[in-house]
Amino acid sequence: MTMHVIDYEIFGAEMQYVEIELDPGEAAIGEAGVMMYMENGITMDTIFGDGSQQGGFFGKLMGVGKRLLTGEGLFTTVFQNDGNVKQRVACAAPYPGKIVPIDLRQLGGTLICQKDSFLCAAKGVALGIALQRRLGAGLFGGEGFIMQKLEGDGMAFVHAGGTLMERTLAPGETLRVDTGCVVAFQPTVDFDIQFVGKVKSAIFGGEGLFFATLQGPGKVWLQSLPLSRLANRIMLAAPATRSLAGGGGNDD
Repeated sequence: MTMHVIDYEIFGAEMQYVEIELDPGEAAIGEAGVMMYMENGITMDTIFGDGSQQGGFFGKLMGVGKRLLTGEGLFTTVFQNDGNVKQRVACAAPYPGKIVPIDLRQLGGTLICQKDSFLCAAKGVALGIALQRRLGAGLFGGEGFIMQKLEGDGMAFVHAGGTLMERTLAPGETLRVDTGCVVAFQPTVDFDIQFVGKVKSAIFGGEGLFFATLQGPGKVWLQSLPLSRLANRIMLAAPATRSLAGGGGNDD
């Protein structure tokens, strides 16, 4: 699959969007529902998988299967410039945080990321799955068990909730992280899930039973506000649902 070369600019502070400039014939792919706006010469199409498969129907079916395993939808949106001049399309972050531009070529062609962090990419970037090999990660990984694998040599954009942390781990250097706070990491980073160690901490600490360990060498991206944590806080703050048994009349 020919990798499309795209130019981009990121706007905003807490609620960001990325504007992608496409030359005539160039295209970008994005998750369904990320489009903010597009100029007149851009056409939008919905396809199975990520558009990078070349194996006919079977290849497309494999692409769809990968997306189902990562919890994503069956379809990907393709934005293509069918005009004769440069045109722009913008993709918006789904909740407060930062959009992270990643040049896959500089990372060796592969990035592992949380299944809900991928936003958009140059057409030609393949979206696959990365199953964790460790028994601990397999049984207890939760958010970190099945992750997305981005492959190619083009630009990809992932979203981190809250404040973004980028860190390059030295060989053997280890970070212990809440599983939901992991956004992405290079495949050279060793990822595993471990028990918190103390029963009292596990039951009363509020941090869950397990945490992720990331061991270098390689670069990691972390987020301070995972979507799951944000959703839980919203649910806890929401008022209890009123019973509909008594009808919708006034209380007085």
